[in-house]
Amino acid sequence: MELDPLLLSRLQFAFVICFHTIFPVFTIGLASYIALLQGLFFKTHNPAWDRLALFWTKVFAVVFGMGVVSGIVMSFQFGTNWSNFSMAASNFLGPMLSYEVVTAFFLEAAFLGILLFGRGKVPQGVHLFAAIMVAVGTFISAFWILSANSWMHTPAGVELIDNRFHITSWSEAIFNPSFPYRFVHMALASFITGGFVVAGVSAWFLVRGRDPEANRRALSMCLWLLLFLTPAQAVVGDFHGLNTLEHQPAKVAAMEGHWETSTNVPLLLFAIPDQEAQANNFELGIPNLASIILTHSPDGEIPGLNEVAVEEQPPVIIVFWAFRVMVGIGLLMIGVSLIGLMLRRNERIYHQRLFLKALTGMISLPFIAVLAGWIVTESGRAPWLVYGMMTHAEGLTPSLTGSMALFSLIGYILVYAVVFYAGIYYLTRVVRNGMLPEDDRETTDMNVHRPMRPLSAANTPFDDDVDPERN
Repeated sequence: MELDPLLLSRLQFAFVICFHTIFPVFTIGLASYIALLQGLFFKTHNPAWDRLALFWTKVFAVVFGMGVVSGIVMSFQFGTNWSNFSMAASNFLGPMLSYEVVTAFFLEAAFLGILLFGRGKVPQGVHLFAAIMVAVGTFISAFWILSANSWMHTPAGVELIDNRFHITSWSEAIFNPSFPYRFVHMALASFITGGFVVAGVSAWFLVRGRDPEANRRALSMCLWLLLFLTPAQAVVGDFHGLNTLEHQPAKVAAMEGHWETSTNVPLLLFAIPDQEAQANNFELGIPNLASIILTHSPDGEIPGLNEVAVEEQPPVIIVFWAFRVMVGIGLLMIGVSLIGLMLRRNERIYHQRLFLKALTGMISLPFIAVLAGWIVTESGRAPWLVYGMMTHAEGLTPSLTGSMALFSLIGYILVYAVVFYAGIYYLTRVVRNGMLPEDDRETTDMNVHRPMRPLSAANTPFDDDVDPERN
């Protein structure tokens, strides 16, 4: 069977970006949290804030390193697998990626050194300023990257002449129609992801009675944050959906599993889309709700996929179910945040073990929701690389063969497996050590009787298998 270089190249880019995106979506929110902790310590001199800041800075350093390593590969792929696209879009993407490096990466790298190694060596004000600059750098980086990606979904400020995109307006290209919604949506996702991770780890510590003063403060802060941000994300998602309906109606139709243009469209809770038959099997829905959500009227008309040529339709079943995974997790996070509010009476949030264990178990869910969202966004754009202007096939490297694409895909999987294993190993050590005094922390000496084991399905940093002397 002949290998398809287009399919393999798309799988490769999907794998790389899904692996990479889980790191910046966490570090963006965590960097702001660390800056807040440093500010609270600078103002109050309460050592609990300093212990929290030190602990989460260590976590940030490991995750930031994994993000940098995994992100370098993405730019290489533009040249190896998507050279036609790189040449066509170079007038826009070249400067955009350069701006990201010059304005964000250098800023983060410079001040991260002070944040990591300046504790106790520079004035507290300087250390706080470094934390703020790292946080600002993460948002600047997200600004340029999301602007470039949004332009591929809603191209503006350009014209295509002889297979080259020429800039007609930089402001229109950078602030393209979908960018404001996607930037806010991603920023909130970053804060929510960081909030649930910090809340889950703090809950794990509280169950084991480790540094209750600091972890109570951390848990309370995160639950207040999540109480407001999780519903806000739903509102922003609604605006984002309306924008997508305007500019990418086929994507919305795929998200809803909607084939025929009509009014009074139900919101499908369950269905098995059949793209070949252009219909759904086993539908279960709520009458009129999709029209209400997307048009704010039960009689609102929603375009169907039948208005788009079959060859220009996205893979419906992938988009349909990825969207439901994202929304389902989002609703669950709102519910947990509301439960946290109810448990605040008599400080039950610190003692209700079932709730604390539930928070620990939810650590991975924001990452899954983010990945599902990216799958909806990118798969819903297919077959367009630049929506309505260039297809994936037109952007592929002409000389690329299926065997070459398969070889690089396997190579990336193997390298990323090593990166992920190493990163999780050190994150496991950091989490298990927690905010213990230096003498109680684990070392790498040959005399250690119980060496740390890496995170796995059978052994996680949140297992009950913890040294009782450290509880």
